[in-house]
Amino acid sequence: MSNSASTSPRRGLGLSLTLLALAQLIFSLDINIVFVALPDIGAELGFSGQTQQWVVSAYMVFAGGFLLFGGRAADLLGRRRMFVLALSIYAVSSLAGGFATSPTMIIVARAVQGIGGALLLPSTLSLINTLFEEGPKRNRALAVWGGAGASGLTVGALLGGVLTEGFGWPAVFFVNVPLAGLVALAALVVIPADPRGHARRKFDLPGALTVTGGATLLVFVLVQGPEVGWGSTSIVTCAVLAVALLVAFAVIESRSADPLMPFRLFGNRSLVVAITITAIYMGTFGALPYFLTVLLQTVHGFSALQTGLAFLVPSVAIATGTQLGERMATRLGIRTTLLTGFGLGIVGTAVLALGFDVDSTFLAIVPGLIVSGVGQGITWTGMWIAASAGVAPEEQGVASGMASTTLNLGNTIGLAVLIAVANAGLGDQQGDQLRAATADGDFVAVLATAAGMLIGLLITLVLPKTVKIPVAAGDATQPAPAAG
Repeated sequence: MSNSASTSPRRGLGLSLTLLALAQLIFSLDINIVFVALPDIGAELGFSGQTQQWVVSAYMVFAGGFLLFGGRAADLLGRRRMFVLALSIYAVSSLAGGFATSPTMIIVARAVQGIGGALLLPSTLSLINTLFEEGPKRNRALAVWGGAGASGLTVGALLGGVLTEGFGWPAVFFVNVPLAGLVALAALVVIPADPRGHARRKFDLPGALTVTGGATLLVFVLVQGPEVGWGSTSIVTCAVLAVALLVAFAVIESRSADPLMPFRLFGNRSLVVAITITAIYMGTFGALPYFLTVLLQTVHGFSALQTGLAFLVPSVAIATGTQLGERMATRLGIRTTLLTGFGLGIVGTAVLALGFDVDSTFLAIVPGLIVSGVGQGITWTGMWIAASAGVAPEEQGVASGMASTTLNLGNTIGLAVLIAVANAGLGDQQGDQLRAATADGDFVAVLATAAGMLIGLLITLVLPKTVKIPVAAGDATQPAPAAG
């Protein structure tokens, strides 16, 4: 009888983790599907070369702007509730994206999808961080979740290639509808219901409005600035408004009895270092798929399907790294894990850059993809373990939202800067000259990502060796000490 009682909760946690991992797979699958299908979307809907980026950027802008809101909403309104709502938004916006007949329609659909993503990522992370106690159990859960995200890279690239060539680009949106819908329905049965007991806590609506508006405008400025010019009226106006709203947010939070983002969380050194690392991670590792896609499709003329197949190599490497990251974090500590991940990333990315040449072959970039991919997977698992370490259960949502926000900002800033670096020497060249200049520009950009990883490695040295773990009032169990 005791055997059965102990097995049942374990099975329930296993099923919950399966759903959370599937949600992460959907999240990452969708991003990579769009990358592969982007040329076809741009050609059919009539995007210009400069505006085509908005199919990706619209998602980034709204996801980045709503992440902190999504994290606090998970804490106060219910993690399972926000998880199901996020997947529902994902399904509906994907359906709208597939039926889009103009650039405006698909950009709006991607923006709504970004809001769904902003609610999904922190709710998924906070569910993992509250269902699994800190230490080896949570490390394993984060590794499974991270491995699913890496699998999404493979599945998204392959599925994007197959669907785009076989059924046209709308299929890459339609595929999300049944996937997200089924996971949302299953979550209502499998994931434990949200506990009651936060009735006296307020949502801090002024804080939510100011930070969401400010963050959204800030990401818009960072994405659009390189395209329309930093001195343009729209960019300057949005930048001023963004700063004003974020300053107002800081003032509101300092005076609020129940703030959206408690400033005392910045006293958690592990969290502060982790959210900085997430920004660097996405500005470096996270930018590589874009340049890999450009190299394969624009420089070497790969089809969408061939590009998807090529992504198998880094995807398997990343998935392997996520599992290694869990074992290393448990046995060697978070800091050693992150140092190893960034170290492998630097070496692998530098080797990868050597293959960015108009006359190179795919085999020339395989060694760099493998080493960099393993480093990327190790870093991914390690940084999320660091972000959750020492955070009380009732604040895991906002902590996840903070880390997710810097993740998105890092990707936006990194990609904008690196694309500007890569395109600096293109000018009005055409044909073979344009292909050669594109490869050369991407070579410089990829080397720049390796330099960014070095900064991440140095910042990792600030991580504390041990983390004090606060326990929420009324909790029956004390989580195990985190590996430091």
